[in-house]
Amino acid sequence: MASWAHFAAAEPSLAAAIRTLICQYGPGLGYLATVRPDGAPRLHPVSPVITDAGLFCFVLPSPKRHDLDRDGRYALHSFPSTDSDDEAYLSGRAVPVTDAPLTAHLATTMRAAPGIDWRLYELTVDLALLVHHDTPTTATHTVWKATQPHVPRRRQNGPCTTPADSVQ
Repeated sequence: MASWAHFAAAEPSLAAAIRTLICQYGPGLGYLATVRPDGAPRLHPVSPVITDAGLFCFVLPSPKRHDLDRDGRYALHSFPSTDSDDEAYLSGRAVPVTDAPLTAHLATTMRAAPGIDWRLYELTVDLALLVHHDTPTTATHTVWKATQPHVPRRRQNGPCTTPADSVQ
């Protein structure tokens, strides 16, 4: 488990590319997946906040917030781009932020409506993935894992195939 700052220090170019995709429309936009009590995924759009200090998300009282309080695991996927098919994906644990000055600062900065029962979570990074679509049939995957913070793994995919495509 790593903070956004630790991840960004270990892999600055990957962190910058992910930040660009998440914040491509100005404020952060993405889809947050949480784990429901029955183990199924729950998916909702969110506006994550990325600062030099961390990756954060304000969450209203909701089933999603109950999921985060109960389990904490999350996955965040960037909002689709109009310019490319590139994708950013992060997963880790959501930790409630108890630092009142930090919460107030981010609420002011991000214009969170006052008087609403927002809860701020810091999203730690266990896994970061950037998919860059080089052509319609090839993509470059860049992966970072918190257990191996200084050894990013990169692989180049060839044309997309399915098992049926390989049958002669």
